[in-house]
Amino acid sequence: MHILLLASAFNSLTQRAHAELRDRGHTVAVELALAGGPLPEAVRRHAPELVVAPMLKTAIPQEVWTAYTCLVVHPGPVGDRGPSSLDWAIHEGVDRWGVTVLQADREMDAGDVWACVPCRVPPVSKSELYRGEIADAALEALMLAVERFAGGTYVPLRQPASGTTDARPGTRPYLDQSVRRIDWAADSTEDVLRRLRAADSQPGVLDTLLGGEWYLHGGHPENVLRGRPGDLLATRAGAVCRATRDGAVWIPELRPRREPGQPPTFRLPAVRALGDRLPPLPEHPLPPLPDADLGTWTDIRYREDGNVGCLSFSFPGGAMSTEQCRRLLDAYREACTRPTSVLVLGGERDFFSNGIHLNVIEAAADPAAESWANINAIDDLVEAVLTTTDRLVVAAVAGNAAAGGVMLALAADELWCRSGAVLNPHYRLMGLYGSEYWTYTLPRRVGPATADRLMREALPVSSASALRLGLADRVVDCGPDAFAREAGALAARLAALPATAARITAKKTALDRLEAATPLAGFRERELALMRRTFDDPDASYHALRRSFVHKERPARTPPHLASAAVAQPVPVPTAAAVTGTAHDGVPSRPIG
Repeated sequence: MHILLLASAFNSLTQRAHAELRDRGHTVAVELALAGGPLPEAVRRHAPELVVAPMLKTAIPQEVWTAYTCLVVHPGPVGDRGPSSLDWAIHEGVDRWGVTVLQADREMDAGDVWACVPCRVPPVSKSELYRGEIADAALEALMLAVERFAGGTYVPLRQPASGTTDARPGTRPYLDQSVRRIDWAADSTEDVLRRLRAADSQPGVLDTLLGGEWYLHGGHPENVLRGRPGDLLATRAGAVCRATRDGAVWIPELRPRREPGQPPTFRLPAVRALGDRLPPLPEHPLPPLPDADLGTWTDIRYREDGNVGCLSFSFPGGAMSTEQCRRLLDAYREACTRPTSVLVLGGERDFFSNGIHLNVIEAAADPAAESWANINAIDDLVEAVLTTTDRLVVAAVAGNAAAGGVMLALAADELWCRSGAVLNPHYRLMGLYGSEYWTYTLPRRVGPATADRLMREALPVSSASALRLGLADRVVDCGPDAFAREAGALAARLAALPATAARITAKKTALDRLEAATPLAGFRERELALMRRTFDDPDASYHALRRSFVHKERPARTPPHLASAAVAQPVPVPTAAAVTGTAHDGVPSRPIG
């Protein structure tokens, strides 16, 4: 079918729907619902057989839903309605939730139901839940709904009237700051964490701190530090620790409240955002390889089991600043001193990496200089992975990855994706040529022609397509909570294979051969020369595109590469041999999800 995606933004869920619908043989185009845009006219121009709205903050015009079947993805169970569905679920501490695909109608979220899928609600932030369990349930429900629509015989189920279900109270209002507010003297740590998680990454929890008003983003429990409720106690890796009534929480990011008439504000690491306002506080660093079972917050963790080391990292939004890249490089080098034969890099629930930290760059006194520092810091990390010859390195991509984050994963010997991950292996939408040794690693994986197409098209790639293209070596079909465990178990089996020692020995020979013919330094120098030229040119599109991204400016129109119907690239259904066969390392491959 020809399917049109209507969306308020080309966000993670819309990207995944775009990629997975194409995997199933559909042609897919995107139209952004922009203020003042003639949406009915745009829909008619696309002439879709079906309209799907994975993430839409405004109502579909009656002129559209009366002319076309429009399926809306609502992040709540049947009967739940309103604009803050997930926020309320986390705020109230529910442990089960769901996603409903319903038909657009006169009343928001009240249309007939085409599919609904339940899901767990683990104690994680709203954004992490949205990209994990909610996205998994949404895609399962959406694909079932599309299949039912294509069959032509399914009759969607009418919803009960608002407020008549036993499970949920029906339509609920926007969850505003009066409800989100934290009372540091009265609220328990559990209550504080729930409020912070329900507001991350948008809109944040508005609070007063050091004489200013700030939106707090992110929250993690602290098991030792204590103090007067509301006081700042310590810093670590750019985050601040704040005391609660019965404990303390780490807050990684802050965003100043926007003053009237001023430009939009944006999130930054808390210490950087507070700047000179921050009083002298003790820094509570952790070792380069913090134990994975520490009862405190850290964005880098390490666990070791036999011959397998797992170095995991989790940076807000997947962005990696100069400082974060350097700390991760230090941890990687330390991990390489351990007596292991397989090192797993990644392996957490959410983002793998999205490359350089555009927010930190935008806030810098000299964005060009910070861009240069950041790209060199991530290049240093990629180089360390590429030149590791005494063990196998596995990139375990649990969540989405983009730009330099994809290239970091491609530097490893093997790339394993969770079935729900989406890769964006391109740079051009930010006006950049790209670095991170991509001119070596991407063609090496997929061939020059496919590498050129991926860069030119700038479209998301599902994990299944990544496997088919050769971007990934394995797809692990599991939920977000199970991925680290599954990746660790597969890595243990890889370490135990007799062939692994021979593969490690061959790495040194292969690197020596490469250095003799086309040294890695040459790829880096050529890439960085073009990047430096862009960074140092104040008129380069990168600077305007970066500002628009950081300030969340909406485009004037749907970008042409999204509005054009993307030709379907169906992924073959795995045969029994493929499902039970082995990858090139001899470890049984997993079915594609």
